[in-house]
Amino acid sequence: MVDHAVRRAKFRVVLAVASCPLLTVLAALPAQASSHREAPFVATQPKIDGTDLYAFNSYERGRSGYVTLIANYQPLQDPFGGPNYFKMDPNAIYEIHIDNNGDAKEDLTFQFRFQNVFNRIALPIGNQSVPIPLTQAGRVEGPNSPALNVNEKFTVTLIRGDRRSGQAAALTRVGTGGTSFDKPVDNIGTKTIPQYASYAAQHIYSVAIPGCSTPGRVFAGQRREGFAVNLGAVFDLINAPLSVITDPSLINAAPNPLANKNITSLAIEVHKSCLLSRSTSDPVIGTWTTASIRQSQLVNANPPSGHQTTISYGGAFVQVSRLGMPLVNEVIIGLPDKDRFNGSLPQNDGQFATYVTHPTLPKLVEIAMGLAPGSAAPRNLPRQDLVTTFLTGIAGVNRPMNPVPSEMLRLNTSIPAVPFAQQNRLGIVGNVLAGGSDNAGYPNGRRPKDDVVDISLVVALGGLCMANGNNNAFGFGAACNPSAVPLGATAFRLHDAVDQAVQPFLAGFPYLNTPLPGAQ
Repeated sequence: MVDHAVRRAKFRVVLAVASCPLLTVLAALPAQASSHREAPFVATQPKIDGTDLYAFNSYERGRSGYVTLIANYQPLQDPFGGPNYFKMDPNAIYEIHIDNNGDAKEDLTFQFRFQNVFNRIALPIGNQSVPIPLTQAGRVEGPNSPALNVNEKFTVTLIRGDRRSGQAAALTRVGTGGTSFDKPVDNIGTKTIPQYASYAAQHIYSVAIPGCSTPGRVFAGQRREGFAVNLGAVFDLINAPLSVITDPSLINAAPNPLANKNITSLAIEVHKSCLLSRSTSDPVIGTWTTASIRQSQLVNANPPSGHQTTISYGGAFVQVSRLGMPLVNEVIIGLPDKDRFNGSLPQNDGQFATYVTHPTLPKLVEIAMGLAPGSAAPRNLPRQDLVTTFLTGIAGVNRPMNPVPSEMLRLNTSIPAVPFAQQNRLGIVGNVLAGGSDNAGYPNGRRPKDDVVDISLVVALGGLCMANGNNNAFGFGAACNPSAVPLGATAFRLHDAVDQAVQPFLAGFPYLNTPLPGAQ
């Protein structure tokens, strides 16, 4: 094993003495991390910017049969982001959708809505009572703390059928029947919240889910950013040698620039029996997350005293953020259609089909490397391997019985979870390379440990087409075989020099780690 510090030092030295245009592959790939500020409009609206979606069979001990769904919002949070920190938008709705019959329409929607309770804490100054300027007025030790100037609360509603007109019923606390849940304040620092992990754990709720006989769990709050990607090199357009980004021993050669950031997670754990279709035996679900805001927003020229009264809202809710599989809006959807994709529904994804069947990323690789046309881009156009990976699911792994082609994160709930330590960081691609049996990872759902950047590099440049072989093992079509992949086995070795698998996570729900404090 190469020591991590040695790897990083070697990476810096190599960058200083050698260059190769291949790293501009990475410049075309996760340009804003996994859906962090990935489209023009949401770049201006961080509170409703969906960044990552995870869907996996729970691998926490004792939770066999459960499925965990985690939707992340508000990218690139600095732990010291006071005094307001990163509250959710009470005028938006955040949703996790489930398609359980393959028709590209939501059958179940978990809708999160937030409320800010303004406590207007004031201190006696002389003969005046004056409101304080900070989020807190003392130590915070439990939910709904009186020391907080603003307490965030939320509700979760399960909607069966259409997300706007279907049958809706609230999730309730087991034991009390309450429909309102407390969200922990962000990790201000160790003086305000000395033991944040135990404080946040008080906000994990056991919930009764309408129409489901088995209780689930829910949590909404700040977490440590678990995604890893080589953003520094990407943004600076630094060229790195092929010898680094195709050397598996250097998968952790560069530091992860997201390691010092936090994120806001909406996490829910539901027994799979409550997610599957009641009319079929199909174990595959598709999931995606969205955020919607009011159609009209009017800035008050002279806002009254109170919390968040600067803008008045009206009109219907309009979807402005969408995320299923990671990196789709970054590296597949063309720039003119990024906002359109964020506002679209999976059932209408035919309008984006050309971006999948005829992707531009492999051609951008050739341009970046100064190579002749066709010398790096797979030749199997239209790219049936990408259609299968992104739009229908892989036969025998995560394809529903009768899929309507559409972009979403598909999970086979019947494939047993793999304990964290035994998970292959490259998911199904890792099985191809190592002859393993871990089919519980990306692109079959997505776990926190799955290195989706490296997997996406491999897939985009024909790695799964190589694995398909001349025997059409994955059913990608006869045109998808090793001869269609100019990079050959090199496609399997590509990585961004940042290792997702070494990021710290929890052993159980909500899986993403305790957020970094604003001050130690």
